[in-house]
Amino acid sequence: MTASLRCEVTALLDSLGVSPGLYTGGSLAVKSPLTGEVIAEVAEISAEQAKETIASSLGAFKAWRRVPAPRRGELVRLLGEELRASKEALGRLVTLEVGKVPSEGLGEVQEMIDICDFAVGLSRQLYGLTIQSERPDHRLTEQWHPIGPVGIISAFNFPVAVWSWNAALALVCGDSVIWKPSEKTPLTALATQALFLKAAARFGSDAPAALSTLLVGGREIGELMVEDRRVPVMSATGSTRMGRDVGERVARRFGRSILELGGNNASIVTPSADLDLTLRAVSFGAMGTAGQRCTTLRRLFVHSSVYDTLVPKLVIVYKAISVGNPVEGDALVGPLIDAASFRMMQDSLKAAADAGGTVHGGTRVDVNGEASFYVRPAMVEMPSQTGPVLEETFAPILYVMKYDTLDEAIALQNDVVQGLSSSIFATDIREVEQFLSAQGSDCGIANVNMGPSGAEIGGAFGGEKETGGGRESGSDAWKAYMRRQTNAINYGRTLPLAQGVKFDVDGGSADA
Repeated sequence: MTASLRCEVTALLDSLGVSPGLYTGGSLAVKSPLTGEVIAEVAEISAEQAKETIASSLGAFKAWRRVPAPRRGELVRLLGEELRASKEALGRLVTLEVGKVPSEGLGEVQEMIDICDFAVGLSRQLYGLTIQSERPDHRLTEQWHPIGPVGIISAFNFPVAVWSWNAALALVCGDSVIWKPSEKTPLTALATQALFLKAAARFGSDAPAALSTLLVGGREIGELMVEDRRVPVMSATGSTRMGRDVGERVARRFGRSILELGGNNASIVTPSADLDLTLRAVSFGAMGTAGQRCTTLRRLFVHSSVYDTLVPKLVIVYKAISVGNPVEGDALVGPLIDAASFRMMQDSLKAAADAGGTVHGGTRVDVNGEASFYVRPAMVEMPSQTGPVLEETFAPILYVMKYDTLDEAIALQNDVVQGLSSSIFATDIREVEQFLSAQGSDCGIANVNMGPSGAEIGGAFGGEKETGGGRESGSDAWKAYMRRQTNAINYGRTLPLAQGVKFDVDGGSADA
């Protein structure tokens, strides 16, 4: 299995245009969670090389900002074409490097294609405003300009989609991009960069060298980017601990942060819920991607009147769900990314049991020996929201609790430090509207009759509180990649001042 897996990875990288020198003989050993064994050795960049790359990116920005936005959109359109042509290969590489089931690997590449389509249209819609002036013969306008190189730090769980959310928007906004991928998933980054370079070559000389650059390395490379004033925008996806560090450092130099951090997401099941639909949605939301999504469902509040109907059915699903190597069968749950993730899951389950929880599942499944970490998803019936329930464990653990009133359930949902995604299952319009109101969910995403996991390109993605407050992808998230400029234009022959201020100067004629 190992030899054939490595051979397949090599063949995929070759088909995607990645030079063998980038993934052979390097210092960074890349392991596939499918088997736990090394599939490549990637070359890492030095601190000095990273500084030179940032300088090159700044030069590329200065050239790229002069290219008209619709023309910039053409480059992103070509990138979308390259992604369409390579969807199967890149999606397969995501599966091999991250452990996602094939449909999720392909789905991640589809997200990249979708954001490219969105950004192409956006390139003709970077709208400003015309504002009414209080002064006669004056006009106020607001316009948006490119801001500079955009730094992107991505996490292992969505190794390429998150880059595309940022890069597609940044590119049409007139910015260059600098990408530091997770050390756990550099191969998909190398492949994505190769596809971008193909698109840029087709685009022509309007695309400067170093318009998109890649920094493969450890934490010190990310810190270098975070500290560099030449990178005015930093987009970082990862843990709250990491985001707090990034946000503070960037703020000290008055840079701008887009932070996508933790998500202790919840769903509320009301008495009016369609329980068959709820069962399917909860199952995917809690177990999809082996619980390794920012939007994974981690807390479930079930009304006491339907608890004894829904929860036993959930227990059956948890016992029956297929766990295994997704490239050797049709398993719905693949491996955890590594041993550290497995240990954190087991520690959380022990803490939950010590707090009075009843644990269903959570045991290790022997699929490919000791080097890989497959685990049966866990559902824990908890007496209250306490202990590990208040924390995000990046693993397939669902904590289930009873409630009696919707006010109580909403309060429990909001009583955590994270605020990414949430949902309600209800057919009573009053329950739905209360959940969506200002007195309802305090999360950046609030869904109805579906789980909290996943999002569409058209809406802005992100959350509140310790989730970071950033927004990526659709809606008006593009504004984070540009600088706003307000313009006042006097087209008259007098100089009226705002707010009625008088400042009359008795001077000679300008013609004197």
